[in-house]
Amino acid sequence: MSNFVFYDFETSSSNKSWGQIIQIGAILTNDNLEELDRYEARCRLSPGIIPEAMSLIVNKSSPKILKTSNLSHYQMIRQFVETLNRWGKATYIGFNSIDFDEEFLRFTLFKTLEYPYLTSTGGNTRGDLLNLARAANLYYPKTLKNPISEKGNAIYKLDQLAPLNGIEHGDAHSAIGDVIATLGIAKIIYTKASNVWKASQLTTDKNKTLEIIKKELYFCTNEYFYGKSRPYVQTFVCQHPKYQWPKCFDLKHDPKIYLEMTIPALKEAMGKNPKFLRTVRHNKHPVVMNPSYGDAFDEYKMLGSEKLNQRASLIKNNKKFAEKVSLILQEEAEEKEQSKSQEDIYEEESIYTKFTSSEDNKIMPEFHRAEWNKKLSVLDKFKDERLHYFGKKLLYEEKPEILSKSDYNKIHRNLAKRLLSTNNEKWNTFSRTYSEIDTLREKFEREGDPGKLPMLEEINAYVEELEKDYTSA
Repeated sequence: MSNFVFYDFETSSSNKSWGQIIQIGAILTNDNLEELDRYEARCRLSPGIIPEAMSLIVNKSSPKILKTSNLSHYQMIRQFVETLNRWGKATYIGFNSIDFDEEFLRFTLFKTLEYPYLTSTGGNTRGDLLNLARAANLYYPKTLKNPISEKGNAIYKLDQLAPLNGIEHGDAHSAIGDVIATLGIAKIIYTKASNVWKASQLTTDKNKTLEIIKKELYFCTNEYFYGKSRPYVQTFVCQHPKYQWPKCFDLKHDPKIYLEMTIPALKEAMGKNPKFLRTVRHNKHPVVMNPSYGDAFDEYKMLGSEKLNQRASLIKNNKKFAEKVSLILQEEAEEKEQSKSQEDIYEEESIYTKFTSSEDNKIMPEFHRAEWNKKLSVLDKFKDERLHYFGKKLLYEEKPEILSKSDYNKIHRNLAKRLLSTNNEKWNTFSRTYSEIDTLREKFEREGDPGKLPMLEEINAYVEELEKDYTSA
């Protein structure tokens, strides 16, 4: 059985392309969720990073902490990667991690000349406890106690969920505090909704998930939108021709209505609500349950297993229907591609535009092993120009004296131009930060929350100090 790595990051921003991880917490457990080891660290902000004020207030990272932490960002990431390599193969789990923490990690590894897909290759797999918590409460109601919103919906915010379920979470929004809370929620699901936990362990690898979805005659999954988890008993139709996600037929609909439709009629029907075709994002840890779990929900229970079997078989045995759906999806993807914005993609955003080559991936460890004064010569071996760019930025951040004067000035002036911009940029700028601080100052005063104002002023002074370094460039 697999070990687990429960992890969480605190960041300078919510922007994965342009922000920075400033705190890491991770706990290694065995498959019984017993702790084996842990890692926690903070780091300084790298040159060229302006933090979002609200991010720092939420994760309690004062400017003083950001300036005096003993690790640089590069040093912390190197430590973390070496720790994970020492821990060996594992399933990586966070709370809302697949859409946030893991994306942040991938972009960070990419920009620090590490292999970005560490958590999903080399025998490693990944899961997301937020998906699991929602599924557990759907199939086994009251597995977790939830706060309730004004609209009557269950709230799945970790800082509210943990204390309500008896989990000590005094250090909410610190990385290790959130990891401890995540592990506590996992233990409750493991105990109270063991079938959901077991099912979730079969879908931490996207290829195995796809195999299950294709192989089963029909199955039950859940989706979460408009504040509620909703079950769907469905059967596989085809993979999306561009994104490769399984497109599945929701069996509460009668397939006979759609099977013999012409392509134009089918395309029109696919655009209407309620949707009879669902997308199962097999790379995002869906929880795939036995179809009998659909019996707990009226719209499937009233159909009965015999009818559901018949409908699933009709879909499975009609390859022409799958071909028509695939053709329509291909046309829609091509139309979307043609209408895409032609704006520039910066190196920092380009992780998914082109994978790094296997040759360059093999050179990365050599770069990290080399002495600082030898790293430039290792950079020359990379064929991917993005890696040259990131490597020189790392030298600028860590050992600027090693760079030639022209290389240093080029990087410094480029950063200054970005940070001093008054346009609405993709990254955080000085002008945007001052505007955010002004808005927060007014908000805290209006809401009678003056306790946050001193830290806000400290952040303002810190940003002014950063601005001086770049204005002279």
